[in-house]
Amino acid sequence: MGLCFSRRSTARKKPLTRLTNQTSAAGGAGNGGSNRWTRMHSTKKEESIIHERALAAAILLQQQLQNGGGVGGTPPFDRSTSLRYPNGTAKRNQTLPRSSSSRARSLADPLLQLHQLVNPEVKVEDLETNHVVLVHGGGFGAWCWYKSIALLEEAGFKVTAIDLTGSGIHSFDTNRITCLSQYVKPLTDFLEKLVDGEKVILVGHDFGGTCVSYAMELFPSKISRAVFVAAAMLTSGQSTLDMFSQKTDSNDLMRQAQIFIYANGNSHPPTAIDLDKSLLRDLLFNQSPSKDVALASVSMRPIPFLPVLEKLFLSDVNYSSVRRFYIETPEDNAIPISLQESMINKNPPERVFHLKGADHSPFFSKPQGLHKILVEISKIP
Repeated sequence: MGLCFSRRSTARKKPLTRLTNQTSAAGGAGNGGSNRWTRMHSTKKEESIIHERALAAAILLQQQLQNGGGVGGTPPFDRSTSLRYPNGTAKRNQTLPRSSSSRARSLADPLLQLHQLVNPEVKVEDLETNHVVLVHGGGFGAWCWYKSIALLEEAGFKVTAIDLTGSGIHSFDTNRITCLSQYVKPLTDFLEKLVDGEKVILVGHDFGGTCVSYAMELFPSKISRAVFVAAAMLTSGQSTLDMFSQKTDSNDLMRQAQIFIYANGNSHPPTAIDLDKSLLRDLLFNQSPSKDVALASVSMRPIPFLPVLEKLFLSDVNYSSVRRFYIETPEDNAIPISLQESMINKNPPERVFHLKGADHSPFFSKPQGLHKILVEISKIP
């Protein structure tokens, strides 16, 4: 997540086309999915069942990851659906309802209907690639994508969710991570093992955007397109700290939440950053369901400090040759929309999507809307 890095006394000594997401009014049949995708509205009981199934899928994913071991053991997920927006013609007065939550300020994010899927004639198997690789943000892990995995799999995509070094179920000690290449190694190892000619769609969230950019520079021929979801999108010569420091004064909540860890003693630089659990909801999940906040509170791990300080050098030949897309999250308290727009203006992607009602964790707060945009991006010619 966005980091301000102001030192606190509570530190431990050790341990540009913008597209607004909308509901299509187009009629017609879809490409023949399960009956559960044809309901016009989901009741509270149905939403509860959906959430329980998604949690079960997350638990199953966790077990599969543990059984498979590391990135190589990550199981494939296959499925697809789409909502098409003609370039520059999105209707801004139509919006998706917000995600369901026990909190009164959140509304519903209903299931997609077959008649809402635009361009159903574009088959997943006909895409340049139907393999989506999900890269989590700082402190998160592959577990945070469980709703996106289920939706993409149901839609026909192959999905790989990666645990970066010291994240999720990866056993490495976060305090021992000394550079960005070490932190990103599970992702670069995965890309290196792809067969010649095979491409993937990289999706990065938060600090995962820096990791995606790093991978774009190393393996441009293996990446069909890169999607930045409320993510760090750096210019060459910037570090993640440089980018987030632009808006330090405006993010008091972030400064309050940060807890620096000094595993090597107070006379040495911090080794990691943890987050105050009591502030997680307001900082990262202010529009997300309570059950997902609970999942995150017991699953998040400290963020390695030194990779955030490392400057990224990106070339026109490699990095700039990969198609880039950005998904804005307007209700974001960790990376405010003003900072997102600043990154977009300084390093313009091919298109910008605006996910109305999304907090910093749209895979929780707006899973259906996020899913539709990801499928849309995969089908852009």
